Amino acid sequence: MAGEFQVSGQNDKALFSLKLHRGEGMLLLGMNWKDGLPPLNFVGFTIDYKEPGKSEVYPVKNRIGFPDAQGNVRPETLTTLLSPIQKFRWVHFPKNPELSGEFSYRVRPAFMDDEGKLTYGEAQEASIELARETYPGQLNVTFTRGFVSSQAFVDRFSKAGRIDELIPRDIEKGLSFVPTHPQAKEALAWMGFEARHAILETLDQAIADQAHVSVVAYELNQPDVLTRLEAIGSSLRVIIDDSDKHEPATSAESQAAERLKASAGANNVKRQDMGGLQHNKTIVVDGPTVKKVVCGSTNFSWRGFFIQSNNAIVLSGQSSVDRYSSAFNEYWQTDDVSVFGATPSATWGDLGLAGIDAKVAFSPHSASNALLASIAHDIENATESSLLYSLAFLYQTPGLVRDALSAVTKRDDTFVYGISDKDVGGIDLQKPDGDVRPVSPAMLAEHLPEPFHKEAAGGSGVRMHHKFVVIDFDKPTARVYLGSYNFSEAADTSNGENLLLIKDRRVTTSYAIEAISIFDHYHFRLAQKDAATAHKKLLLKKPPSPGEDPWFAEDYKDPVKIRDREIFS
Repeated sequence: MAGEFQVSGQNDKALFSLKLHRGEGMLLLGMNWKDGLPPLNFVGFTIDYKEPGKSEVYPVKNRIGFPDAQGNVRPETLTTLLSPIQKFRWVHFPKNPELSGEFSYRVRPAFMDDEGKLTYGEAQEASIELARETYPGQLNVTFTRGFVSSQAFVDRFSKAGRIDELIPRDIEKGLSFVPTHPQAKEALAWMGFEARHAILETLDQAIADQAHVSVVAYELNQPDVLTRLEAIGSSLRVIIDDSDKHEPATSAESQAAERLKASAGANNVKRQDMGGLQHNKTIVVDGPTVKKVVCGSTNFSWRGFFIQSNNAIVLSGQSSVDRYSSAFNEYWQTDDVSVFGATPSATWGDLGLAGIDAKVAFSPHSASNALLASIAHDIENATESSLLYSLAFLYQTPGLVRDALSAVTKRDDTFVYGISDKDVGGIDLQKPDGDVRPVSPAMLAEHLPEPFHKEAAGGSGVRMHHKFVVIDFDKPTARVYLGSYNFSEAADTSNGENLLLIKDRRVTTSYAIEAISIFDHYHFRLAQKDAATAHKKLLLKKPPSPGEDPWFAEDYKDPVKIRDREIFS
């Protein structure tokens, strides 16, 4: 339905319910059986969809299939008509999500008889808009793909070339690196997804509008960004981090600074680390017609765009520009943590978005306006139903927020999914039962069970780089904390950072789906690992023999999976 971010199927005759949740370039389908348990011959859901204004039906595909007569895995990927989805929710990435209009989805239950023949029940259908902008002309949430380690990447690009033909091995040579992969243009657009497009589009608009541009960059080694900053000329002011690895003259950041001194003027380029890091990744465009701000977790780097899971928000309007411009000016004027902590920018300020409750605060804070304790209190004491997070370095950052997340995870009445990346490049996956499982790059290099192929690990370094916490996405009180802020003492009172708090269900649903998508992606890698270790094949389950459980048994027995099944449907 036009403009709605959650839409439900209305077929009373169908045996199950269906709810579509709008994401950014994706959506989540939530299904649930209406009355009691499904019958034992229920073997999953079929899913297909149509693009806006089109009649062609696209079936969703499933790489996991039923065993053949000899118990072997079918090597080909099949449609869900033949390989149903044996889950009660599914995150789908349509081919052309930017199309204007409604995408129509049809979901049917599949049943299998004693001879292995499939039949299908009454369908639920629903339509939803996946317009490119979250709130056109005001606020747009965007994400990078973050799925270099995926079968989708293998299928599309690995056979044509190597990952080091797409991104540089030596990041200090990033500004001069030219991809040689034969599908480079297509691959980089796929990897960068909406976030890369939104960032480059904003810079292109700034150039065309002859706007004044203010940039704060923690990492700056991506030539598509740097050449656009050079094109802005003397209308650019830029602050570039010079902490640790960014300080040497050989670093990409130092190289970028020298190039920008030549194009913008030496007086328009500043190096800064505040008390530890100048960790912001912000672009402020203040032109005659273009008034935009880019913020979020996405560094202006090869890994930030193409390897890591990241988000970038584009804010439009003079109020947002004024708020971020003030912070930029205060960074420009002082490197002193205590001086910045006493500025108005270090306190919450409304972004002035019509109908959207959104505010921002900049670090470093002083002791009197520090935010970490209040965020931890909100998480631990005000979460009612659900907590979804994707936090880089969480398990490297002990403290108030980590303790609050742990406390909520232990509750029986709260739905919690979380994922965190480690400094060493691995991933910690926080399961809803409180169990923390590692997902390492080495795991991806191991032999995967049929019919899966070896995946790229994406090189060394962080792969999950988000910093967001979604609280009660399914409630009127839904809210999300996000930005460059790592939810640590350093982020709060030492580093240059920005933190947004947005209380809006459309926005929080987008972040909730991103969290679920990443969780599912890496949770499945654990399933692959476990199957390979046990020398088992990943297969769809047929109807059970006497004494066996059906595929959906745990979805109705495990309290965590019961909440999972119910909260999205």
